[in-house]
Amino acid sequence: MLDQQLHRARMVSSVAATVISLACGTNYVYSAWAPQFADKLNLTTTESNLIGAAGNLGMYSMGVPIGLFVDNRGPRPAVAAGALLLGLGYYPFRSSYENAAGSVPLLCFFSYLTGLGGCMAFQAAVKTSALNWPHHRGTATAFPLAAFGLSAFFFSQVGSLFFPGDTSAFLTVLAAGTFALIFTGFCFLKVYPHTPAYHAVPNGGSGSDTQRLRRTSSSEDGKARGARRFPDVEPGMSTPTTYTTPATSTQAQTDAEATGPSSPSASAQLRDQTDVESARPPSDEAPDSDVDETSSLMSKSSSLPGDVLVQSSVDMDRSHRVDIRGWRLLSNVDFWQLFTIMGILAGIGLMTINNIGHNVNALWRRFDDSVPESFLVQRQQMHVSILSIGSFGGRLLSGVGSDFLVKVVGASRAWCLVAASLVFCIAQLFALNVSNPHYLGFVSGLSGLGYGFLFGVFPSIVAETFGIHGLSQNWGFMTLSPVISGNIFNLFYGAVFDSHIIVSPDGDRSCYDGIDCYRNAYFVTLGACGLGLIVTLSTIRHQYVARLREAGKGAAED
Repeated sequence: MLDQQLHRARMVSSVAATVISLACGTNYVYSAWAPQFADKLNLTTTESNLIGAAGNLGMYSMGVPIGLFVDNRGPRPAVAAGALLLGLGYYPFRSSYENAAGSVPLLCFFSYLTGLGGCMAFQAAVKTSALNWPHHRGTATAFPLAAFGLSAFFFSQVGSLFFPGDTSAFLTVLAAGTFALIFTGFCFLKVYPHTPAYHAVPNGGSGSDTQRLRRTSSSEDGKARGARRFPDVEPGMSTPTTYTTPATSTQAQTDAEATGPSSPSASAQLRDQTDVESARPPSDEAPDSDVDETSSLMSKSSSLPGDVLVQSSVDMDRSHRVDIRGWRLLSNVDFWQLFTIMGILAGIGLMTINNIGHNVNALWRRFDDSVPESFLVQRQQMHVSILSIGSFGGRLLSGVGSDFLVKVVGASRAWCLVAASLVFCIAQLFALNVSNPHYLGFVSGLSGLGYGFLFGVFPSIVAETFGIHGLSQNWGFMTLSPVISGNIFNLFYGAVFDSHIIVSPDGDRSCYDGIDCYRNAYFVTLGACGLGLIVTLSTIRHQYVARLREAGKGAAED
């Protein structure tokens, strides 16, 4: 009966985490309201892109500090802070739009708050899902990840259905809706500890086997001693780790020892399996020691910023044999190659994501200048939805595709980055040639697909290349790359678009040159796609040679 109640409570908590994540990806809906906001405040396209880039900065630049905060203070404080930051961040935009006035630096600050709030709440939601379902983490975290990817689609559809053409009402929905969704989820979000499972010690075990050390959380150690060592620990917080001699042994450990280790370090490998992000239960601990209210996900299940998290597709073998982080990471050639690929491809995607609304306005004002403003708003929201769905589909395809490459073909997951580069190249070619706004969906759809391909497989590549144990901090460093490249591409797009702007006597700023308003920006991104493809192929070649050298060295040692 108690197990059924706990199972039901965990299900409710997972639904709450999914609802919270649905409110965290609203930075990608920026392009649905940015053009009207810029027109109302007479902002240049460059200034508008600065505001959008500030939101991306808040989402990607604070991944490592927020991950540490979530691990140390638990998920609930981060969720509460995220709700407040999103509400406080979006409401000033609504006020500025109503008053047709606002300071660009101040608006950038509030945009940064929206990105920061989304990052905090999202990381907390993902961590809670992983803690509540330690044996099904892949499935449990898939729901909040999917909700994050569909956040832009959800809010753009709400705006187009209930407030068509009303930018002020849409900004109100963003301010109130994000706060309401996250606060509602906060009320039901909780980490539920797993009940202990006891197993008899097998007879005939050697003394060394029965006395093998295993890692436990300090709360579990306190339970074993019958004492409450951390009475005030918030669920999900990190606590000190101790090593104790177990009085009991799980059946999984017994089976593993009975079959015989494949190497002298088998016991260490069994212990390390608790740190792997996977759906199967660890083999060295009882179910209750997998996760409890004081478990940390810094190594067990990374809390990653934005729209990414490693699932069970990680190459377990290599990800445990290597551990590169900190200063060693910065001196590693693979890191700079992957950092460059991430920067180039993510920057290309962010340029279209943040500016698809300007593309819509430019093409429609050239194609049919009689369309009303409300029609343009609806078309912008439609393309944001297409981007969101494309990104979601790209994540799914890259996840399944990378597993197929590794397990069936025996190839590197980095070939998914080649696919992302090619998809981005095709998207840029469409952007350079589509002058009829009815076909602009090819640009938005392919851009979302390439962006999803990129972020769907990249964390797994990082884990396999540098090790799973330092994944949180390594991914935090890697996501600094889109901050740099995204700003560069967005500001360049703004400069190109502004060079075609015509300012009317009453101060209205418009571009009537159609595709020429932004064509030069896509020439640059097309060249960047080619560069990204070359660097990706070079990285695959470099890693292939390194793996052969590593395998040869291992064979020589044997």
